[in-house]
Order: sequence, then C-alpha cells, then structure tokens
Amino acid sequence: MLEIDWNTSTILAEVFYCIIGLIFAFTGVNALKNKEVEKRTTTAIFWFILAITFIAGPYIPTWITGACIIVLAILTAVGLVQPAAMHIPTAKETRENADKYGYKSFIPPVVLALSAVVVATFFTDLGANNAIGISAAIGLIVAYFIFKPKFSLPFKDGIRLTDNVGTTGILPQVLAALGSLFTAAGVGAVIAAGVGAIIPEGNHFIAVAVYCIGMALFTMIMGNGFAAFAVITVGIGYPFLIAQGANPVVVGALGLTAGYCGTLMTPMAANFNIMPAALLETKSKYAIIISQLPVALIMLAIHIVLMYVLAF
Repeated sequence: MLEIDWNTSTILAEVFYCIIGLIFAFTGVNALKNKEVEKRTTTAIFWFILAITFIAGPYIPTWITGACIIVLAILTAVGLVQPAAMHIPTAKETRENADKYGYKSFIPPVVLALSAVVVATFFTDLGANNAIGISAAIGLIVAYFIFKPKFSLPFKDGIRLTDNVGTTGILPQVLAALGSLFTAAGVGAVIAAGVGAIIPEGNHFIAVAVYCIGMALFTMIMGNGFAAFAVITVGIGYPFLIAQGANPVVVGALGLTAGYCGTLMTPMAANFNIMPAALLETKSKYAIIISQLPVALIMLAIHIVLMYVLAF
C-alpha cells in the first residue's frame, strides 16, 4: 500500500480517480447488459478490474495492482475485450443537434481549456495535475446551461466514449510508467553504447539526426514524449551532443518537440490519435495518424536542421 500525504491536492486527486473508476465500472455494467456482445463477461471483467485499480489502488498491495495489470494485458492480447457501447445516437440525431447548436458546441471545450490554465497557474494549492479535472467539471456545468440535456446524458455519453476508445485509453498511464522503468533500469546507457558504435566521432550532424529520429521512434513506441525524453537524452543527447559542446537549452527544447513528431505517427499515443478518431467516428481508427504523417515527417526534418544550426 502507498503512504499518502493527505492535503487538498491529494484529496481532490483521489476524488477524480474514483470518478474515473466509476466510469470504468459502469462501462463494465453496460457490457454485461449488452447481449449482442459475444464476449461481454470478459469485457466486463476488464473494466471492473481497471475500476478497482483506480478506486482502490493506494489501499491495496502493489503486487496485486501489478497482477491486475497483467490480467488486463492478457484479456486484451487474446481478444477478450470487445466494444459494447449502448445509447449510440443515430446519424439523424447527430445531424439535427449539429444544425441546432452550431458553433455553440465549441464553447464548453474552450471554457475547459481556459479554466485549466487558470487553475494550474493561480490555484496551485489545488494541484496542477487536478486542473484538468476541475476544468472538466466547469466545462460540464457550462454545457448543461447551453444545451440543457437530460441530467443523465453526459454520463451515458462519457461511458459510450470510454467504450469506444476501448483498451487503448489506458496506454498513456501504462507507457508513462514504462518510461520511468526504462530509465531506472539503465536503458539509456545501453542505447549510448550501441549508438556510439555508429556515430562517427565529431560528426555533429549525424549525432543530431540520430538523436531527433531516436526521440521520434522511441516516442512512437512509448506513446509519450516525456517518457522517451528521459531515456533518449540520457543515452544520446547528453553524451553525443551536450558533452560535445551543444547548447543544452536548444537540445532539450527541440529534442522534446522532435519526440512530439513521433506522437503524431503512433496509435500508442491513444489520447491524441485514437480518441479523436473515436470522437469523430471515422471509418478507420488510424485516419488521424494517416492525415498527420506527412506533416510529422516534414517537421522532424526541420527539427534536425534547426538543432544542428542553433545548438552548435
């Protein structure tokens, strides 16, 4: 079990984790209710286990949480988790609502974004990590005033979206943890040893190219630029660039955004690429990635040139 230093920030975080856990639990209940889903029992088990880790995670032994994650991985790997969404609006309902509300639909998301910045900047006692949860509540209240839906509709739609995104929705949490694990395990040192054999000594351009491309590729694997940054910068950025005289500010700033080029090209960045596809209900869940691919490659090339010119 984890030792928690209870304060306003941690209490608020626990509230949000419990809310998320309840959404997962109700997603599991929906799966059990939907008799059209062939594997509804195992689908429900997946969501129930995930709900337990969010709601009771700090209060159960860490090895149990680890076992839960393994079970989740097995259920996903063998295809025992299926979409089970209910309360899906028809194309006619979607069109009618779009025509009725028009650009008003953008007001809640804009309010959410602005209030998140305000909370994170001026109400630091609440915790920067809680800013998105607080702003989501504010955005929901604004949406109620504008659209005046039935009280239950946002909750039903939230559960439907969770089901639509599916198992990839938990990738950011899992991959962020994996990044920390890789750093602690010394993966950066292993990468440095391998890269040192292929980069000619004193060739700054190749070192820059390998660093930027490595950041993009590792971000594609990890689905998280921050997780990749720690590993690749330790393994390549510091020994082959900063230690050779490169400006660390330039290397750090452009290295991280080079990683974001990889974010645009991977389904592992589920919250950026898979969730929008689910929201837009595209025919292919990879439609967002395919659209972003040319821009991402051009941006990556520009990063290499900028880092080479500005860092040395």
